[in-house]
Formats: sequence, structure tokens, C-alpha cells
Amino acid sequence: MTEPNPSSTPSEPGEPGCAGGLSVLDPPGLPGPADAEDGAADPRMAPSAGVQDRLVGRLSDFTSLHEHTERLARARGLDATLAAVLASGADLLGAGRGVLVTRRPRGGPGQPVGLGLDRASLGALETVPPEQSLLARLLRDHDRPELLHSPDLAADPATGARLRELAAHLGLGGCYGLPLATEEDGPVAAAVWFFDRPAEPTERQRELAHHYCRFAAPLLAKQLEADKVRHTTEALRRGLLPDRLPQPVGLRLAARLVPAALDRSCGSDWYDAIPLPDGTVGLTVGSVSGDGPGAGPGSAPGAAAAMGRIRAALRAYAVLEGEDPVSVLGDLELLLKTTEPSRTATAVYAWVEPDERRITLAGAGHCPPILVDRHGAEFVETSLSAPLGMLACWEAPGVEFTAERGDTLLLYTEGLARRCGRTLHAGQANLRRAAADAPRDVRLDPDLLCAHLLAVCPDRGAAPATDDLMLLGARFE
Repeated sequence: MTEPNPSSTPSEPGEPGCAGGLSVLDPPGLPGPADAEDGAADPRMAPSAGVQDRLVGRLSDFTSLHEHTERLARARGLDATLAAVLASGADLLGAGRGVLVTRRPRGGPGQPVGLGLDRASLGALETVPPEQSLLARLLRDHDRPELLHSPDLAADPATGARLRELAAHLGLGGCYGLPLATEEDGPVAAAVWFFDRPAEPTERQRELAHHYCRFAAPLLAKQLEADKVRHTTEALRRGLLPDRLPQPVGLRLAARLVPAALDRSCGSDWYDAIPLPDGTVGLTVGSVSGDGPGAGPGSAPGAAAAMGRIRAALRAYAVLEGEDPVSVLGDLELLLKTTEPSRTATAVYAWVEPDERRITLAGAGHCPPILVDRHGAEFVETSLSAPLGMLACWEAPGVEFTAERGDTLLLYTEGLARRCGRTLHAGQANLRRAAADAPRDVRLDPDLLCAHLLAVCPDRGAAPATDDLMLLGARFE
């Protein structure tokens, strides 16, 4: 195993102002384009065929490197960026397989990403002790090698016994590994590419791979930082919703939420089940949008914060006057207009008496609930009403009905309905049909029914969702 001294890292070649960066790829002693032109002007100094071939080869290398860096720049999201780094590195080195890990916040390799290696092979490579791990060495803060390479891992005495054993078992020949590091962040990731037989990359392949990784490292660092922010934000966003649902006697509750990415969404949905002092339950789902007219992607963080405030207020109103859904939504509308004047919200609130299986509900510009019974599934028709915050004064009559034992009430938000069809009306119809056609054992369990509807209805081949997918189910026992 060859591990160059970190202090021997060559300085970046090339002079400021070099056209197109070609001089970066020109090895010492190789005439550049200007030299070739000068020589062509004097027949006695005409470049030989060999020099011309080398110039053509270097131009081809430059073109290849440009194509790979462009492909990386077009990658969207962390997963796509990691896959692009692995695939391009393999192409440039002539390798067939590879593994890449990002650095954990406290050091050490994270979850591996593989190229040409299945999950079992990646798991086996994770069993290599840290002192033998090529990736761990490339992620060091100190004494980090510039590169690691071995012409034959299985026969290299410098590698550990476990790594040699795995190389023979997995059919790994030579390897070439590079850190992806920036001056500001240090090592952000490390990649090792494997050849299918004992081999080493050529000097030109090494040079291209080094240039590529120097370009890829800062882009990968930005993607990792963006992914960290996204996970943190999503965790905070989920923290604004119930961490568990109550299970009152006579009622089984289940919910599903698939949030849209905050960079694509312009709103935020909520769901809640509120145990009330008299033994009844308040069920609600809703959606907050806003930052004013024309709000689009980028307004979702503010909408998520507003959703948390509105949900907390709705819980208080439910406790005070939960048996009157119209009053609950009327109070919520007044609060919204007073404290969130640039926002609107759609909502449905249902007051449920589990013992009597009696339901009283009201909606504000929201999709009609679905009642799933032994005969199929039907919409609970609510009166037409505007979203909260849209009119000078919101008001709509409530609806009261009684469910049978074994019936399931489904409350959902517009994002799920729109995901189920080309229009809102078609999506609602498709969602109702999917609930009616669900297998009997699925309809008996609200958790299974919610999961089934999310799996069946959304068009997985469509563009990424711009709305949350929200569903709350309540089955009467």
C-alpha cells in the first residue's frame, strides 16, 4: 500500500491568466498551444507527429474533465452528487467499482455509498478495523495522505489481514483512493476506486482524478451543509406536530405525513387529535400558506412556524368549546386575521363522541372527509366555505352524522388529493375509490389504511411534491 507523505503534495500547476486552464494539464516539457503555433510558422521548427498526438491527447483529457465537472455541477441533491463523484472518478481512473463515505461531524466515516458493490459487499467492507480502513486514513485531520493506492490489495503486505481477505473474497484487484478536502472544512469525504484485477491507473488518469476531486470537494461540502440544514429544519418542523396520537376507548387513530421539501413548498400542513375533558375527542387537519399573495417556494419555513402557532391555538379553542366546530374555526379565523394577516389556512375540525359514534364537523375551504364503511367509501359533504383569512368574516354551518361500528373517518389535506389526480376533483375521487377498493384486512386497521392510500394514490413518477401529503384516520371500534 503506497501512502505518499502529505507534505509532498505538489503545488497547483499553471500560471494566472492561462487560457482555458490547459496549462494545468500540460506536463513539464510538453509544448503548449502557443509553442505549437510558433513552430508551425517555421518549417524547421514544425512539431513532430508525436508531439501533435500528445497535444491531441491532452485536449481530449481536458474535454473529458470538463464533461465530468459539468455533470457534477448539474447534480441536484446530496445523493446525486455522491453518485456523480463515484461514477466520474471511476471513468477517469478506468476503474470498475468504488466506495465513498462522507465524514461524520465528530470524525470518522459515515454510511458508505457504493458503485458496482451491493449492500452485502458494502457491509463487509465496513467490518474492516479502523486501523486498516483506507477510507478512515483518508479522512484523518492530521497526517492525512494525499492518496492511497495498491496494485494488488489481496497480495499487498502493507494492507491488513481483514482487508486482504475481503479483497480476495470480493474480487478486488488494485485500488486508488483520494480524499475530498477543502481548505476551510478539511476532509469532507473520501473515495476509493477498485480495479477488477491487479492494476494501477496511468499517470494521466491519476492527474485527471486529482483535478476532478479538487473541483468536486467544495461542491460536495456545500451539498453536505445544505443537507444538514434540511435535516435540522425537518426535525424542527416535525417537532411542531404530535409525537404520538391518543388512543381513546372506542376509537383507533392513525396518521401519516410526508412533508414536501422546504425549498419546493410554500405551505405547511398539520394534524392533531385532542382528548377533551368530557371524554370526547377533537380531530383536525389543516394547511397554512402565505407570506402574502404570490408566495412561492422559500416561504415554507415561515409557514411551518405559523402552522405551529395556529395548531397550538386550535388546541386551546378545542378545549374551551370543542363541541361546536363552527365556533372553534371562527375563533381560529379571528386569530389568523389578527396575528397572521398575510396568511390563509384551510382546515377541518371534527368533534367526536366515541361512545355514541357521533361526529360533528365543520370545514373551511378544505377537502371533504371520507367515511369508509363495509359497503365502500363516501364523501362527507360539508358546506362550501372559504379558507380562513380570505373574507371579512368566515362562517359556515356544521355537519352532524353518526358512524357505524367498524367505520373509519379519513381527514386529509389538499396536497394528498392533488397528488392522486390531475385536478383536485379527480384526486379526491381517486382517493375515495382507493379507500373503497382497499382489501378488507387493510380497511379494518386505520394505520394500514393510511399506509395503503399513500402507497397507492400518489403518482411516484411525477415531479417532486410541492405540498405536504397528510392523512388522519379514525376507526370506530
